[in-house]
Amino acid sequence: MRVHVLQHVPFEGPGRIGDWLEARGARVGWTRLFAGDPLPAPDGIDMLVAMGGPMSANDEATLPWLKDEKRLIREVIVRDLPVLGVCLGAQLIASALGARVYRSPVAEIGWFPVRGVATPDWAFRFPPEFPAFHWHGETFDLPDGAVRLARSDACEHQAFQVKRHVIGLQFHLETTVEGVDALVEHCGDDLVEGSHIQTRDELKSAPAARYAAMHALLDGVLGYLTEAPPRTC
Repeated sequence: MRVHVLQHVPFEGPGRIGDWLEARGARVGWTRLFAGDPLPAPDGIDMLVAMGGPMSANDEATLPWLKDEKRLIREVIVRDLPVLGVCLGAQLIASALGARVYRSPVAEIGWFPVRGVATPDWAFRFPPEFPAFHWHGETFDLPDGAVRLARSDACEHQAFQVKRHVIGLQFHLETTVEGVDALVEHCGDDLVEGSHIQTRDELKSAPAARYAAMHALLDGVLGYLTEAPPRTC
């Protein structure tokens, strides 16, 4: 399996996603957009993963590579290949498919529960409630034809699915202890007082069991995206 990762800043890597891919012998390619790496041809990959970042999906005037990145995402989706977007990556999927990305009424930074919602039989199903790590100030409308998969008190569109093999996650299931530390170091100015913004100590004090639960759920998402869809006849 040839998997290509789109990374927007040095401090937001694939985390647990990388471990899952390595364990399955995937050949992983990278576009480090912050370093000016070229984007791949869509016919040279089997799966696309778009990571997070502090920029906005709307920043095309200052970050012109966003246009080409969205074009690649759209082309991969049209080819019915698996696509996973995390935080900014989910917003880029939404934008690439014509949906609006905009400032969220409430920023969400910290460990807050997410709730799975009822979905069609063909779609991925999250548990009724599960722990997740959040760091976002923007949200999005659902693209045409998308199915909402999860919500939280601060954000109605926490996860969505398009067709069989495209999932966008506003929250971070891939986060590791090192990933949280890196976000606190590089984006600590975001930690202002707010109803859904936790302190540095709260962010960094999550027990190992919480990470393990998130990673197990992420493994389920990745397995779903990469397995063959059920046959219909």
